[in-house]
Amino acid sequence: MAETGASTDPVPSPDAALSPVARAEHFVWLTARVLEQRRFAYHFMEGTTGAAGTGGDQAADAVEAALAAYATGDGGYGYALEPDLRGPVSQPLHTGHALRVLDSIRRCGGQRVERVCRYLTSVSTPDGALPAIHPSQRGYPSAPFVPIVDDPPSELLATGPVVGLLHRNEVWHAWLFRATDFCWAAVESLEKSHPYEVQAAVAFLDSAPDRPRAQAAADRIGRLVREQRLAALDPADLDAYPVSPGYAPGEHHFAHDFAKVPESLARAWFTDDEMERSLDFLEGDQQADGGWPVRWRQWAPGTALEARPIVTIEALRTLRAYGRSID
Repeated sequence: MAETGASTDPVPSPDAALSPVARAEHFVWLTARVLEQRRFAYHFMEGTTGAAGTGGDQAADAVEAALAAYATGDGGYGYALEPDLRGPVSQPLHTGHALRVLDSIRRCGGQRVERVCRYLTSVSTPDGALPAIHPSQRGYPSAPFVPIVDDPPSELLATGPVVGLLHRNEVWHAWLFRATDFCWAAVESLEKSHPYEVQAAVAFLDSAPDRPRAQAAADRIGRLVREQRLAALDPADLDAYPVSPGYAPGEHHFAHDFAKVPESLARAWFTDDEMERSLDFLEGDQQADGGWPVRWRQWAPGTALEARPIVTIEALRTLRAYGRSID
């Protein structure tokens, strides 16, 4: 585009009187990658959304086309789909992110997921589960808080959400058998944990086929969350809640971070008042530019810029799932 004249004026923020979605739309068009632009259009834009709040086939096709740019030749995903891991190599965290996107547009199945499962099999540890970071990441930029080791252990953090999504979409593949067993063992042995690990446990339990077992495990983890004060139950008094070791200053987690939808097993962990306070906080956390903030540790300007639209879309989806007015 031809330069029309230098200016040092700041980029104008959206009108504060606009709806949360309208302000977020301004932010997304200003800052987001094509994938998040397409996802926003699928979930929220008039003309692409139906009565159920999900886009039609054309909008889903557009999300799939944007996601395909991150696909790798081995059936996984790379190219900084998960912004904290840069470079072209496949990683379990990228692939989990891709499955969440496909699930959100109801396209998590078929040959595409068969290829993903073959990739998951190829990078699994000897016990059949996923490492958080595969050693192929070495040599490419990545967040300093995700160490790269030659023989990484299995992680619930990486495995739980993937296994949960595959069960949710009734995918059956040989890889799932041992990976599911790993998740059960990891979830049922949790004693001392941290919020991201708990979120991974919830992602598994919300879709695990054995519902009575999942309910019992969720009840126990909910008690653990409250005992270890992993959820900030009063957003107006954050100093009263510790931040987990290794997390950024102020990197608290709230009820809505664990129970992203009312149907989640984690919803029972919180009273109605606690949930309402959490949603009030989430609603009020929209920034002047229309986006929601990233609360985890930042290490490079580009990663924060790419992550905020992702966080913004998920914030709006959570608010809408709980019946909050966003339009």
